[in-house]
Amino acid sequence: MLDIAAALQRWTEEGRDFAVATVVAVDGSAPRAPGAALAVDGEGTVIGSVSGGCVEGAVYELCVQALQDGRTVRERFGYSDEDAFAVGLTCGGVIDVLVAPVRSQEPVFRAAFSAAGRDEPVALARVVRGPDALLGRALLVRGDGSYEGGLDGRPALDRTAAAEARALLDGGRTGTVEIAEDGTSCPGGLTLFVESSVPPPRMIVFGAVDFATALVRAGKFLGHHVTVCDARPVFATRARFPEADDVVVDWPHRYLASAATDERTVLCVLTHDARFDIPLLETALRLPVAYVGAMGSRRTHEDRNQRLREAGVTEEELGRLRSPIGLDLGARTPEETALSIAAEIVAERRGGTGAPLTGSRTPIHRDVDTVLRTRPKP
Repeated sequence: MLDIAAALQRWTEEGRDFAVATVVAVDGSAPRAPGAALAVDGEGTVIGSVSGGCVEGAVYELCVQALQDGRTVRERFGYSDEDAFAVGLTCGGVIDVLVAPVRSQEPVFRAAFSAAGRDEPVALARVVRGPDALLGRALLVRGDGSYEGGLDGRPALDRTAAAEARALLDGGRTGTVEIAEDGTSCPGGLTLFVESSVPPPRMIVFGAVDFATALVRAGKFLGHHVTVCDARPVFATRARFPEADDVVVDWPHRYLASAATDERTVLCVLTHDARFDIPLLETALRLPVAYVGAMGSRRTHEDRNQRLREAGVTEEELGRLRSPIGLDLGARTPEETALSIAAEIVAERRGGTGAPLTGSRTPIHRDVDTVLRTRPKP
């Protein structure tokens, strides 16, 4: 439910009670990932989505029922071959949805919505399998390891749940963990669904060129915190990049060496000037970031690779460089080029091939956890 935290925070501030349906498990092809949520308030207002439309009507009714009887339920929706008119997913997958009433004054949820709305790293752990009395109980875990709320009043159980949630939060992951009711970490009678809310991933665009303007918009559309960096103050201005979160005037390699990056960060080098590119890429290709792409023709790419080898960059490090940057869409304009770069970033993150879906036999909705486990580490 943290993906709609800002709206839910407004509801709690207005004193509205509501029910939230959250996707807590996915099997096979499904339109939304775990954590996707739909909420309904007492007046029937709806925000969010759990399936892109396939089962929204049925989930809406479950939320209305939860508001009326105060009960938390877990419901499964899948494809029915026997009844073409049954409520289910047309994509053939299966989703489990937890439907829970939320009172506007519940401290743990108010704190969760507020923290997520401020982009603070937090994880919300809820019981999604176990005794009926515990179903939906919640524990909020913060980035420093502190927590509030509780599952059943037993300190040992809360400590174990907090530790397991913290582990997922540290990786920015949402998923389930199993623990025993006695508070041990061994798989047992309780399954917790842990939603992690972390600050948006960074996109750093090096080179205040016309293509960067379009790429900034694409990066914001994908949910990134976007920084533009260029050593030339006449080009790196807020007026030219009003949609960027930050505009930095500095030598690219010097800025990157001190910038905060992590495994979700994407670096886009648009300068195609050896003075900037070589020292910058020397640094970039040795960082544990998600993506490094560099603009330039194939001739520029070959020359740049040779210069990087001469500077001591290894073949393994060079193998991480996406150059020429972007997927082959036949792009011409800055907007089309930004689209091709954004598409390549998504393919890298989700494990896609960038090949047309027409004629492909790969799943439309990939198992992201499997992709992440099998992807080589930088």
